[in-house]
Amino acid sequence: MRFEFLSEGPALVIENQIRVVVIADLHFGIEAELSRKGFHFPSQSRQRVARACTCIEKADADCLILLGDVKHNVPLTSRQEYREIPAILDTFRDLLPFKVTPGNHDGGIERFLTTDEILPIRGGVIDGVWYLHGHTYPNPASHGGYLVAGHYHPMIALYDEVGCALYDRAYLSGTLDTGCFKGETAEASRDTHLLLMPSFNELTGCDILHLKDSNLGPLSRCLQMDAAEVFLTDGTYVGTVGSLSDARP
Repeated sequence: MRFEFLSEGPALVIENQIRVVVIADLHFGIEAELSRKGFHFPSQSRQRVARACTCIEKADADCLILLGDVKHNVPLTSRQEYREIPAILDTFRDLLPFKVTPGNHDGGIERFLTTDEILPIRGGVIDGVWYLHGHTYPNPASHGGYLVAGHYHPMIALYDEVGCALYDRAYLSGTLDTGCFKGETAEASRDTHLLLMPSFNELTGCDILHLKDSNLGPLSRCLQMDAAEVFLTDGTYVGTVGSLSDARP
């Protein structure tokens, strides 16, 4: 299995028998909710789509996986989303086939998709890799395999010599203790590998040192966090979460 990191996204190419390009957490329509909270941004959907298309074309892939939270508004669909999402998905369809793993923000997303474009909410397997959004327990059939998920929006704080921090999106790679999925499986497997994708949306993020206690979902609770490895969006290895925690000012 081969990985290519596309920092333009961020996006990831996973190649086994086929090439799959993966994008997580687009959150189209986020500007409408921010506006209601007093933070006013013009829609960045056009720029976000352009970045996604750049990644898709660069990847030269056979399939696109959108790891959930394609839309942002919950529980309903905003006017911005109704206006923008159909054309956005048609743009992707014109480039290559795609699948969506529905996320916790994706209520009603099925009205914009065909049946064969939707993967099961607890994950689907494509070319030997399990893909899911990450807000639910994964399918027990995935235990012992390789999982790629979104939802957690990992970010890392990079400090300079005077202690100023620059936050950047990052990948988080580690081992799941599926024994902590109480009631989910009769057997505990400790060799289930998890890769958490950074958010494609530039307005979202969560410090990786806060993920364990974030209550965002079962994957962050059950990830062996201290030993998990952190990579920047271009694939640069940064260190383990434990080492970064020890080094933080």
